Amino acid sequence: MSSQKSNVLLLLAALIWGLAFVAQRVGMEHIGPFTFNGVRFALGALSLLPLMVYFDRKQGKMDQVPHIWKAALKPGLIVGLVLFCAASLQQIGLIYTEAGKAAFVTGLYMVFVPIVGYVLFKQRLAKTAVLGTVMAVVGLYFLSVKTGFEIERGDLFELCGSLFWTAHILIIDAYVKRIDALRLAFYQFIVCSVLCMAAAVIFETITWQGITLTAVPILYGGICSVGVAYTLQIVGQKYAKPSQAAIVLSMETLFAGIGGYFILNERLGSVELLGCVLMFAGMLLSQIRIKDTSLKDSHG
Repeated sequence: MSSQKSNVLLLLAALIWGLAFVAQRVGMEHIGPFTFNGVRFALGALSLLPLMVYFDRKQGKMDQVPHIWKAALKPGLIVGLVLFCAASLQQIGLIYTEAGKAAFVTGLYMVFVPIVGYVLFKQRLAKTAVLGTVMAVVGLYFLSVKTGFEIERGDLFELCGSLFWTAHILIIDAYVKRIDALRLAFYQFIVCSVLCMAAAVIFETITWQGITLTAVPILYGGICSVGVAYTLQIVGQKYAKPSQAAIVLSMETLFAGIGGYFILNERLGSVELLGCVLMFAGMLLSQIRIKDTSLKDSHG
């Protein structure tokens, strides 16, 4: 697969995720964030089962299935734990902030990916990345801070979640070249679903009525956002550098803003819009010299 095709897959994932911010916010009108995530990730895992059977038969791998499952188990558990932290922080943050704002703050992983590469892998960090980070942080302030120097609760959850999304991208990059993509996706969905439902039992009241009232957002979040988009991410990242993947995936912020505007009637003030522009400009600027900050360059 060419890098252009992988970018198309990642962009499609970003589109689905951007609109999913809207579905996730609407979904929590009747159920808690852990219940919503637990159900949607379970649906996402189930949606992959027929695909795995189909591709195993098509590629003649039926006799290798036990080995394929075993090889993906440990990576799937690790990625699933990180996904649980990222998705939970994102979902909780959406209780307190708008879908468009949540997507922009989450999109800071585009800045974090090359920075983590510099800190952990001692790669040279381009000046544009430093400047982009500063711009993004200033933009985050304008977007999130209302009074004094206190960041709003929802934006803080989304910011912490962005760190876990950064880890999610980097860990997938470490495994996806040697692990079956669908099994890796399936395991991470199951782990995330189980952990979310365990948290829901402890912290929330689960009712069948609440789940049925949220059927449409859950179905979109489960089948499209989880089953389709996360799988597109894993497949797309096989042929894209982490920093390049972060650029394309961060376009979810734009799609979320459009969805929040037209579907939820969300409006941002002039200062908040300035914050969005600065954050997005900082994200793009930080990626101009991709070769200098790409984590995969250090792997040869």
